[in-house]
Amino acid sequence: MNVSLTPELEKFISQKLDSGLYSSASEVVREGLRLLHQQDMVQGQRLNQLQSDIQSGLDQLDAGQSVDGDAAFNKIRKMSADRRNG
Repeated sequence: MNVSLTPELEKFISQKLDSGLYSSASEVVREGLRLLHQQDMVQGQRLNQLQSDIQSGLDQLDAGQSVDGDAAFNKIRKMSADRRNG
């Protein structure tokens, strides 16, 4: 497989090689791809959790378990203030 890189990416790879952390450009690229794969997996897990949370909320609404909007926002504001104040 041949890959074309921008001059900036070629310079970045050269810097990584110069640092001594990697012994070849292929190692640098493989590490980058491993990190990209890991990031994709984390994003997928976050998306699945968000979809699950949304479904849970919809199920609660269907069951008549809801909270007054003003009360919910007031609770969120208080939680945010508490976090900022330590």
